[in-house]
Amino acid sequence: MKSKLQNKQDTREMLVSGNVFKTMLTLSVPAVLGMVVIGLYNFMDAVFVGQMVGPVAMTAVKVSYPFTLINSGIATLIGQGSASVLSRAIGERDKDTVDRIMGNLISFVTLLSAIVIVVGLIFTRQLLTLAGAEGEVLEQAIRYLRIVFCGSLFVNLGQSTNMIMRGEGKLKKAMIIMATSAILNIILDPILIKVLGAENGVLGAAFATIISQFVLMCMSFFYFIKKSDTVRIHKIRFEGKLVKPVLGVGVSAMLMQVMSMVQQTILYNTAAKWGGSEWQTILGAALSLQAFAFIPLWGISQGFQPAIGTNYGAKRFDRVGAFTRTFMISATVVALLFYVPIMCFPVKMLSMFITDAAIVQTGAPMLRVIFGAYICYGVLILSITFFQAIGKAGGASILALARQLVLFLPLVVILPHIAGFGVKGVFYAQLITDLVVLLLAIILMIKAFAGFKKN
Repeated sequence: MKSKLQNKQDTREMLVSGNVFKTMLTLSVPAVLGMVVIGLYNFMDAVFVGQMVGPVAMTAVKVSYPFTLINSGIATLIGQGSASVLSRAIGERDKDTVDRIMGNLISFVTLLSAIVIVVGLIFTRQLLTLAGAEGEVLEQAIRYLRIVFCGSLFVNLGQSTNMIMRGEGKLKKAMIIMATSAILNIILDPILIKVLGAENGVLGAAFATIISQFVLMCMSFFYFIKKSDTVRIHKIRFEGKLVKPVLGVGVSAMLMQVMSMVQQTILYNTAAKWGGSEWQTILGAALSLQAFAFIPLWGISQGFQPAIGTNYGAKRFDRVGAFTRTFMISATVVALLFYVPIMCFPVKMLSMFITDAAIVQTGAPMLRVIFGAYICYGVLILSITFFQAIGKAGGASILALARQLVLFLPLVVILPHIAGFGVKGVFYAQLITDLVVLLLAIILMIKAFAGFKKN
């Protein structure tokens, strides 16, 4: 039986010396599966509510979704920032930093979650009004979102600690824990919706998510208290030496989540203004598919992060380049698996969420538009992860802000007024933004590798 020291050495040696392609598979397969089950939470909420309750309830869940990203943003801010510091510390063999990671994470997440619970419960109605929700959609969305806000601590601790497991290189364990929680959510969704009745269907979906996230948190804590070879929970306190590096990387990662919230809020609002509730329903279904199709690419990026961070910490720049090429090619191949069926069968894809055939037919062409640049998303996501992994938050922040705010905002406001685009301009704004940011990502990556050659 291997000692804990040997296990730690084996993980590090696999990252800095193992075969690049085999290591990519070892890291990526469980990470992709893990991220797929993460995405099943809101995806399955929307599917079960849409099929068992109706389109108004499904729209309520989807209009609420951007604001659930407040919690995802906190988990990502502290979890991804801490995971980046951890993987580089493992590469540098810095045990003192490794031992401080979990206590600092728990302190930060608890404080920020408490703020979200208080502020979220007070301003739920105002937040949803910003997204254009009104009438029965608004009332059901308020009920759903308030339950989600109440469970913020469970969500944030569960997800952020799972990110630490991935940063440690234990992607298989992270996947198993996350999958258990997600399967529980899928089981509980229809049960609680049926038990609470159609009039309370959104509450059933919300309770299923929170219970599942509570289980995720408990399993993650058990792992770090009893099982981890590398990372354990020591003193729970803020660590001054970690605040700057954690937040430096975490802010850029969080921007992806928070700006997604802003972006989707504006999308729903603009869709309501130019097309009414029917187009909100189409947009909600399209964004559900897009979010789910993003998941395997995010999973690949989770495997990419420890590979890049550890090798960068160990100053193995040749392997940083080899891993980058291998992961980007693989991510593009995976993207094809989603891109082809969505582009070829948009009606069938939308019908998973929308039972009204006329609405489906109206929305099918715009589903193709919003997915137009998806084939390139692997390169874009891995570029952002690359800068986070090496601790260069500036590059990641530039890409995140450009994609979700700087370029997107003007386009989504202007395009509906141009050439009769109307509500369709909402979908074209996303496509144009993605293509421009992809070009920017390629330029920044070329500059980064040119800098490595000088070292």
